[in-house]
Amino acid sequence: MKLAIIGAGKVGGTLGAAWAQKAGHEIFFGSRDPRSDATQALIRKIGGKTQAGTPAEAAAFGEMIVLTTPWPATEAAIRSMGDLSGRIILDATNPLAMGPDGLSLEIGHNISAGEKVQTWAKAASVFKTLNTTGFRNMANPDFHGVKSVMFVAGDDTADKPKVIALVAALGFEVIDAGPLRSSRLLEAHAMLWIDLTINHGLGHDWAFALVRR
Repeated sequence: MKLAIIGAGKVGGTLGAAWAQKAGHEIFFGSRDPRSDATQALIRKIGGKTQAGTPAEAAAFGEMIVLTTPWPATEAAIRSMGDLSGRIILDATNPLAMGPDGLSLEIGHNISAGEKVQTWAKAASVFKTLNTTGFRNMANPDFHGVKSVMFVAGDDTADKPKVIALVAALGFEVIDAGPLRSSRLLEAHAMLWIDLTINHGLGHDWAFALVRR
């Protein structure tokens, strides 16, 4: 599959490498500066048919589009991609902002980042996923034989199985979290992971998992 990854930072780079190496997908990074040393080094590291260009070029290439941009840059990135009618977008962003008590969610009670992305890409099918753990866990979601969990929320039930399969290819146990408005829950879930990681001594090498009786 041809995948467009918008953003070539730690999350985008990790996902691109994992999908290329585990599933053989072709990766096109969309970046504001695709010729930067960091982006070119990432392309060489992944190898294969990996390439980089503008967000518009990446979107035109990809069968699915994965958003890994910092939240303040997300709206501009979406608008720079042009017509997204009928496209599938995986939104891995979290609406993080610095507040009086440190890092927190900028929005969340009445609308989520996932729902905002849908308003900016009105004719696309937006799915919130890959936002509830750190990039290290995206590279290897397996913890001594136990798969960490990843959720997918979206309204397009016809395309959701494709998204679930793509996320599962990374090695996660994938759970359908319902409609896109469940992004409000998933982004709060992400904030819990971030807070425990940064402020409560858990470090980065842990993840949430499901256990069943």
